[in-house]
Amino acid sequence: LMANYNVEDPDELGFWYDCEVTAKRATRTTRELSATVYVGASRTPLNNCRLKFCDELFAIEGHPTVTSEECDKLPESPVKRRLQPDCTHCGDRPERKCRHCACCRCGGKEDPSRQLLCDECDRAFHLGCLDPPLEELPQEDTWFCPECKTDTSEVVQPGEGLKDSKRKAKLPSAAPKAARDWGRGMACAGRTKECTLVPPNHYGPLPNIPVGSCWKFRLQVSESGCHRPPVGGIHGRESDGAYSIVLSGGYEDDADDGDEFLYTGSGGRDLSGNKRTAEQSCNQELTKYNKSLARNCAAELNAKDGAEAKDWRAGKPVRVLRSYKGRKHSKYCPEEGCRYDGIYKVVKYWPEKGKSGFIVWRFLLRRDDPTPPPWTSAGKKHIEELGLTMQYPEGYQEPQNGEEHNSENEVPAKKGKRSRGGASQASSPTPKKQRAASFSLEAPLAKQVRADACNERLWQECLTLDKGRQAFLDRVQELFTCVCCQELAYLPVTTPCSHNLCQGCLKRSFKAEVFCCPTCRKDLGKDYELKVNTTLSGVLQALFPGYENGR
Repeated sequence: LMANYNVEDPDELGFWYDCEVTAKRATRTTRELSATVYVGASRTPLNNCRLKFCDELFAIEGHPTVTSEECDKLPESPVKRRLQPDCTHCGDRPERKCRHCACCRCGGKEDPSRQLLCDECDRAFHLGCLDPPLEELPQEDTWFCPECKTDTSEVVQPGEGLKDSKRKAKLPSAAPKAARDWGRGMACAGRTKECTLVPPNHYGPLPNIPVGSCWKFRLQVSESGCHRPPVGGIHGRESDGAYSIVLSGGYEDDADDGDEFLYTGSGGRDLSGNKRTAEQSCNQELTKYNKSLARNCAAELNAKDGAEAKDWRAGKPVRVLRSYKGRKHSKYCPEEGCRYDGIYKVVKYWPEKGKSGFIVWRFLLRRDDPTPPPWTSAGKKHIEELGLTMQYPEGYQEPQNGEEHNSENEVPAKKGKRSRGGASQASSPTPKKQRAASFSLEAPLAKQVRADACNERLWQECLTLDKGRQAFLDRVQELFTCVCCQELAYLPVTTPCSHNLCQGCLKRSFKAEVFCCPTCRKDLGKDYELKVNTTLSGVLQALFPGYENGR
C-alpha cells in the first residue's frame, strides 16, 4: 500500500511512503494499522509503524496496458491526496487569521506583496502594521523588525567605555548625585584573586605574611588569606574553631591593651536590609562564630557559663588584625588600613551584661608570638628591616597621584606685584620616594640557595630585587609555580630543561602516557626518573613554612 506517515511525529500528517501491512486493529472507536514503512530511495524498512490515517490508502498496482480509446475515458484530474500543511496552527486555511504564517501584528493573509520578512526571526509584517508605518518596501538588502534591531546607542564605539546594562542603570548607585554612596569604592568590590598557598582552615601565621604587614583595604586582606571574610570580624567554623579575627572598634564593650584585649562576640544586632552595623537589640548566644572562637580556648566548651584555660598557651592560635577604624578607641590600632599583629590565644570567655543592657559574650585574648609587636620600637625596627610598606590594590596609586599632581598645578593667581622669588616659593619640592630597606637571606638559607645549582638563574633573578622581603617572596612564588596545578611546586622535580614541577603532577602526566615536559614539551623519555630536588624543596619549606598542608 501507499500510506501517509510522519517519521518524526506519527500523530501528524507527513509524507507518502510504500508500506506493507503487518497487523490490523479495528474497534468501535479506533482504526489502526501496523505496517513496515519503506523510507528513501534505498527503501530502508521501519518496522512496527502505526498508521493513524487509514481513510486514504492506495493500492500499488502494476502498469496496465491501456489503449488510446481507454486513455480518453480516464478522468482529467487524479484524486488529490492530503498533505501536511505548512502551518500547523491554522492548517493553511485562507479564511483564518494566523500570526505565525501571516502578519504577526494583525494576523491577516491579504496583500502578501506588501509584507516584510525580518532577516533575524523570519516573522512577517504588513507595511501598515509597523510603528511608524512604511509606505513602500525599503531599499536595503537586509531588514530587521523593531524587536531584533540593535539599538545603536548601546553599541560601544572605539575609545568609549563599557556601558552599564539596563539593570545596573536603574540601581541607586548609577544616579550621578545619589544621596547614599552605594555601589562605589572598595566596600562593594569583589575579590580578584584568592590565597591558595594554605587551606582556608589554616591555623597560625601564613608563610608569606610577617607581623606588621599592612593593607589599605579589607578586600586585600581577604585576598591575601590572612583574614578571608571581606566584611565579618571572625573567620571560623562552629565545629572546628576560629582562624582569624579583626579588631575594628565596632563594639562598645571592647577593651584593647595591646598584648591582651577583651573581644566582644558577634550577633545580637538587627542587620536586615543593607546595614553593616547597628545597635545591640538582643542577647548574644554562644553559637556560630562565637562558638568557633570559644573552641580555641584550651578548656572544655561551656555554652552557659563560659570557661577559662589552665594553660592558655595550649589553645589554638588566632591571627589578629587591627583596623584603622578602632583608632578612636585604641592607640594600638594603625592610623591607616589594616595591620597584622601576630598570634593570640584565647585565655577565657564568659557571658555578661554589656553597656547596651543585653547579654554579650566576652573573650580575653593574650599575645603569644615571638615577633615583637608592631607598635613597639623593636617591632618598628623589625618592620623597617623587612622593608614592609602599605600595600595598595593594583592601579590604585596611579589615579591618586594624578589627582594630587593636578591639584598642585592649580595655583590661584595673586593680585598686585609678584614678590621676588615668588615662583620658587609657590612650587614645593617634589618629595623623594622612600627606598625600601635592603633584604638579605639568612646565612643557612643563603647556603641552601647556592647549593641549588639547577635553578641558579632563577635564584639570581629573585635575589636582585631591592624592594624588600615581600617582593622577594612574591617573585619566588611566581618563578617556582608548577605549570600544571598553578600552585607553588610541592616536592619539586627539576627537569633537564630547567623547569620545576610537582612530583604528583608529573606522575599523573606519565600515567596518561605523556612523557614530555608540560612547560616546553621537551621529550623526557618513558624511563625518566621523577627525582625530587631536595635542596629546592628545603628552601621553599623554609621560605613558606606550612605550605605543604594545603596540598
